[in-house]
Amino acid sequence: MNQAETKQSVRNNQSLRDLIYVAVFTALIAVCSQISVPTPIPFTLQTFAVMLAGGLLGWKRGTCSVLVYILLGIIGVPVFSEFSGGLHVLFGMTGGYIIGFLPMTLIEGVLCDKLGKKIGVMIVAMTTGLAVCYLFGTVWYMAVYSQQVEAIGFFTALSVCVVPYLLFDAAKIAAATVLVNRLGNIIKL
Repeated sequence: MNQAETKQSVRNNQSLRDLIYVAVFTALIAVCSQISVPTPIPFTLQTFAVMLAGGLLGWKRGTCSVLVYILLGIIGVPVFSEFSGGLHVLFGMTGGYIIGFLPMTLIEGVLCDKLGKKIGVMIVAMTTGLAVCYLFGTVWYMAVYSQQVEAIGFFTALSVCVVPYLLFDAAKIAAATVLVNRLGNIIKL
């Protein structure tokens, strides 16, 4: 094999590896979406899986895995929480949180890629990404709730959509940070 063929073979192997990682993390997000405690906005492990995707895969592959997850849900594959799927889920009250996974993963991945995967950086990256997801989802929730029920203020929406989940999400950030730190040293992505 000449040098050009060797380089092409390495690129093909890397592309295949990238596709496999995206597929595995898409599946992980889908599985973690089903692990939930039913409430008006379910407690799920979706955000935990999204944090792992951004932290382990970086911004490109992590965001791709979230995008594939969302696209699967849009076409009706029951990957969203409580085995739901379809465009109507995204246009529902919690759809903004699902869409918010994209900037969440992007922000986390970029910060980890640029600043390194030190514990402090990962905590800040995951917290910042989650805050953006919260903001996006809460504004979306307010818009849908206002159309379907009645007008709702931002702080009232936060008290329903974010505050009850803060402790649970802090635990997910801690667990995801530990896993990304440990797995990042074992698995060479």
